[in-house]
Parts: sequence; C-alpha cells; structure tokens
Amino acid sequence: MKKIVSYFACLFLIFSCTDRDKDGQGPIKNQDKYQTKNVILLVVDGPRISETWEEPTRKYIPNRVNLLNQGVFISNFKNNGATLTNPGHSALCSGVYENLQNNGTELPGYPSIMQQWLKQTGADKKKAWIIASKDKLEILNNCKLSSWKDKFQPSTDCGINGNGSGYREDAVTVDRVKSIMGQYSPNIIVINLKDVDSNGHAHNANNNNWNGYINAIKATDTSIKDIWNHIQSLPAYKDKTTLIVSNDHGRHLDSHGGFAEHGDDCAGCRHIEFFAMGPDFKKNAIINTGNYEQIDVASTIAELLGMPLEYAKGKVIRDVFK
Repeated sequence: MKKIVSYFACLFLIFSCTDRDKDGQGPIKNQDKYQTKNVILLVVDGPRISETWEEPTRKYIPNRVNLLNQGVFISNFKNNGATLTNPGHSALCSGVYENLQNNGTELPGYPSIMQQWLKQTGADKKKAWIIASKDKLEILNNCKLSSWKDKFQPSTDCGINGNGSGYREDAVTVDRVKSIMGQYSPNIIVINLKDVDSNGHAHNANNNNWNGYINAIKATDTSIKDIWNHIQSLPAYKDKTTLIVSNDHGRHLDSHGGFAEHGDDCAGCRHIEFFAMGPDFKKNAIINTGNYEQIDVASTIAELLGMPLEYAKGKVIRDVFK
C-alpha cells in the first residue's frame, strides 16, 4: 500500500512540474548550465564600424581594445533589418526584425527577452530594466501581442522622465545604471547610450561635427570600461555577469552620404558591433566565421539564462562560448 501511495505521489509531482513549465511559471530549466546569472546588453547608438573596430589603429576605442583580452569580438556582425533606432533595439531584445515607427509611437510586435524572463521566473519587475538616454525607447517594456500586452513589463528609466520627456546625456544614463544596479541588483539590464548618434546627426552643411562624433565614440568607450569595472566591484555581479556591447545600426558610407545619417541597406548602416565579456565566453578572441546578426542576441541571452524564448527568429551565437 505504501508503495502505491508513493507511486501516485511521484506522478502528482511530475504532472505538477509539467504544468508549471507549460504555463511558463516557476523555475527555469537548465538555469545552472552556465556561470552567468545576469546579462547586461549595452547598445551604443549608431557608430560606424569604420570609426570603431575597423579604424586601422582602433585609436578611438582603446578601452575595448584592452578589454578584448577578457572578451570576444565578432568582426562580421550585421543588422539585417531596419537600420533605425527603435527597430534595431527591438530586434536585439525580441529576436524579430520589424519595421517599427522610429518615434516611440509604435510598440514592438512581440515580447522581449525581459518580458519573457519575468513571466518565466515570476521575478519582481525591478529585476529587469531598460535604462536609456532616448526617451522613446520606453516602448521596449511592452508589445502589441494581445497575450503579452501590458503584462510582465520590465522597469524603465528612459530619457528625462519617460517617453515624450526628451533625451538626456549619456553621463546621466551611466549614473542611473550604477544607481539601479546598487539598489535593485537586476538580472537583466538593457542600456542605450545615444551621444554617438546625436553627434553624428548634428553634422550638416552649416556644422562640421566630425570632432563631436569622434569624441562621443571615445566617451562611450570610456563608459563601457566604467560599467564593466562597476560590474566587477559588486558581489551580486562579479564573475557571474555577461556584458554584451552592440549597436542598433551603423551609419552611411561616405559614398551613400556620409556619417551624418543612416537608415538604408548600405554596408555602413548594416555592419555593427558585437563585443562581449562574461564567464561563459571566450577570451581574447576575434571571430570572423558564421553568419551572425542582430536578432541572434536575444537567443544568446536566453541560452545564457537557461530559458526558452518564444517568437525569436535568431540563433544562439555558439562561436562565442568557451
């Protein structure tokens, strides 16, 4: 009799666990497969690769060059969708290319990695954040899909005070990142730094802003080092956090109008950065194999966090793992 009771008790536990997995609630499978427990995606808005990793001496990104001994760089990484701010950020977060309005009036069609992680873990919304210099990127905390709209929304700190309030300087955003990390210890953070893009757009017939654009690239490079050092200074993050640096888009080749604008399918707009550091990734590695692209980032984050990802069209970037 005791054996029969034990048998049915085991069956009950198995079916209970199965139901929790179906609903997406409860513990995530394989969450201990990797050392990474936190992922920070830092999106540098709109540098052209010819002024960063493909500048012959890499003189504008000295901190990333030095950090490469701790990380991995993909030399042929692409945005194969719309080369604009909101579509680019959305593709990075959801793994789906969409032609979204670029002014913050249109939500992504599909839930982001943040929404799906919040649902699957049952974590508090303060454990996932979008921290952006551009206010219009507040849209990343929601989507149009009816079963997800207004549900499982990550926390936001975007622009001066949310969508419609205006942009803010990157220095403010970096300070907010540090403050939020210290206060809430989020497991997922998406950061937007906009100064490179803003300075690029400021170049026109009446204003030669090449120096402003280059200085913003250098300042952003310093911010990347600053954020990485801050990660390593906090017990909640040290040696268990992956930092991924990428772009929403590049900028036009000189033959397509030059660095002031972006938005077409020229190589300057499509060729973007993938640089990453973390306990599960290769070190001092440059990868030029594979056909990796923007929508692969969400799938790679999901792999690191041991979670299934719905809707995403990308693949896991296997070549960057140890």
